[in-house]
Amino acid sequence: MDQQQPQFQIQKVYVKDLSFSVPNSDKIWTTEWKPQLHTDLKVNAQNLPEENTYESELTVEVKVENDGVVAFEIEVKQAGIFTVANMEEGQIEHAKQAFCPNILYHYAREAISDLVNSGGFPQLCLSAVNFDAMYQDSLANAEDGKKH
Repeated sequence: MDQQQPQFQIQKVYVKDLSFSVPNSDKIWTTEWKPQLHTDLKVNAQNLPEENTYESELTVEVKVENDGVVAFEIEVKQAGIFTVANMEEGQIEHAKQAFCPNILYHYAREAISDLVNSGGFPQLCLSAVNFDAMYQDSLANAEDGKKH
């Protein structure tokens, strides 16, 4: 393989942190199920000591309310170790902040779905996320911040 070709490799994917709580179990099982879903996503990436190796971390927070009462809350920190080499700095940042989280999101969605099912709730399917658009928005916001 040509050493100058862009390289991307998944080294490891893992759950870094996970929590599931049902704070109002005494109230939620006796009312009609009309859930209201709230989600929040955060991406964090850091360089690791090994050359061209990065950890990308995706935090997915889910809160579901039913009739104004919190039914359950979930936080999953899904992470991965990735090798990204022979790319320009902008391409590496894009990989760390958008491409890697896109890979991790699949695993986080599966973990969340399993937790919801194990908690006795109806199936929860999280929508797809456009991490490229999120990354472009963060770049635009950072640029706007520099102008002010």
